[in-house]
Amino acid sequence: MLRKHDRPGFTLIEMIITLSLVAVLALSALPLGKMAVKRGNEIELQRALRLMREAIDAYKKLADEKKIEVEEDTEGYPLTLEDLVKGVEVQEKDAKGKAGAKKTVKFLRRIPKDPMTDSYDWGLRSYQDEFDSDVWGEENVYDVYTKSQAVALDGTKYTDW
Repeated sequence: MLRKHDRPGFTLIEMIITLSLVAVLALSALPLGKMAVKRGNEIELQRALRLMREAIDAYKKLADEKKIEVEEDTEGYPLTLEDLVKGVEVQEKDAKGKAGAKKTVKFLRRIPKDPMTDSYDWGLRSYQDEFDSDVWGEENVYDVYTKSQAVALDGTKYTDW
């Protein structure tokens, strides 16, 4: 016959200690999980900003090369981000340098979503705006930034990226 202390299983004290250790480990993992999500959003923000800025630069390059017609006061930058999605007509040249067929060049498939604000509403700057202005002059799109006022893991503001 088994005595009380010979029964298999855990005592109440062993159970409390085990649950306490599991709770401490779970609580220590939460900040790491939040940091991983924030880091993922930061990487996505960097990718989206790079993508749009490269598209703006490609548009400006075609304008500087006089391959597309642009309004004079735009300085060769697109009027809106949607212009980068719609694309522009570019005059092709044949081997002899003569004008050939026109083709549509698109710079973006779609406007990326801002992972920090979870919207498609990006902050825009015109070439004519002050660099640190947070009001878009609507002359053209010279630069884009997130409207999130949060601070990144490295201590900088996302709007400064």
